[in-house]
Amino acid sequence: MIQHTAISDTALRSSIRSGKINWGGHQQFKIYGILNCASGKRMKRTNRFFFKSEQQALQNGYRPCGHCMKAAYKKWKNGSL
Repeated sequence: MIQHTAISDTALRSSIRSGKINWGGHQQFKIYGILNCASGKRMKRTNRFFFKSEQQALQNGYRPCGHCMKAAYKKWKNGSL
């Protein structure tokens, strides 16, 4: 889990290209989603965290985004995730 303010823009791009970062999440709302989600792009840097895997996000108590991950969100909402 990496906070956006703790990583430079060049290091962030490099980590995304190399596969070290694949998911983004909102710290306060505990929501995670894909990196190119429209909702995720609007959040402030101070609230954004990055994850290597979806499993890492779930282990840290984050839930799937209802906008970019509709199927996973429905499973989470029904309690089967």
